[in-house]
Amino acid sequence: MKYIQNCCTRATWNMAFDEHCLQQFSFPIFYLWRNAPSVIIGLNQNPYAEVNLPYLEQHDILLARRVTGGGAVYHDLQNLNYSIIRPVTGDSDSSDVVQMVADALRRLGVPAELSGRNDILVEGRKVSGYARRVWCDREMIHGTLMFDVDIDTLTQALNVPGSKLAAKGVESVRSRVANLKDYLPQCKDVTDLQRLLLAELAGSDEEVPLPAGFVDEVTRSEARKFGTWDWNFGHSAEAQFSRSARLGCGEVTALLTLDRGCIRSLEFAGDFLGGLPAGQLASRLIGQRYERKTIAEALAPADVSKYFDGAREADIVNLLIG
Repeated sequence: MKYIQNCCTRATWNMAFDEHCLQQFSFPIFYLWRNAPSVIIGLNQNPYAEVNLPYLEQHDILLARRVTGGGAVYHDLQNLNYSIIRPVTGDSDSSDVVQMVADALRRLGVPAELSGRNDILVEGRKVSGYARRVWCDREMIHGTLMFDVDIDTLTQALNVPGSKLAAKGVESVRSRVANLKDYLPQCKDVTDLQRLLLAELAGSDEEVPLPAGFVDEVTRSEARKFGTWDWNFGHSAEAQFSRSARLGCGEVTALLTLDRGCIRSLEFAGDFLGGLPAGQLASRLIGQRYERKTIAEALAPADVSKYFDGAREADIVNLLIG
């Protein structure tokens, strides 16, 4: 299969690259690519409910939204991604593409097999997931290949603290993923895997140069769409979740509904003490962006200690955001 090169490691740019390639190439083509530390969420996901955003901020991990569905995934430079674009036919089935990648891994010595969800497993543990999008008369199927990903960081980045979703836990993530490095002694690093896999998938086909102006178009797409708050946060569908913390006034639970990245409803519950109804404070935050700076600015004119005895503005921000 013919291929193109993509050497950029910035996730928001690579999401724009994916979409632009889907719209530009009408013949079968593939490319291998990597991202610097980042979490990539699916088209229909809400990052507030799926991602440990404070951890991402603390560790300089970028958040990006892709144009395909599915769940959130963690990428770093030890993860290799593949994207395959091809015409859609009446019997198009993404399983044959994923099987092609699995077969290439098997030829390299990895005992890879497909699961019922078309993930690639090695000895029962997941090393690769995939997602798909159809556009006009063609489709894009892209997926991950974990070579030597930092599992601890992956676990923390996808664990939502203080939320009901945190019950997913650490062990459930650790127990079901694996790195390919343990099965590829001939590869000293991920670039060796990239070179070998490129040869396996390309066969005798050649590299296709990018059209003139292609990179500039991708950069513009990143600036106006894939790198914006509106796309990565504001595109979020409605989500309901809760966050809890023990403050000096007692146990406080915030019940939130978010829609398009903004707080649509907020209720405080718990055994906390306060002189004024907490609902009055909650009303200040309705319609605000669900982000630390905006929430802090909305709370600044109020004396939060009147609603939560002895609490500070930062306590409520941390309760809501983390």
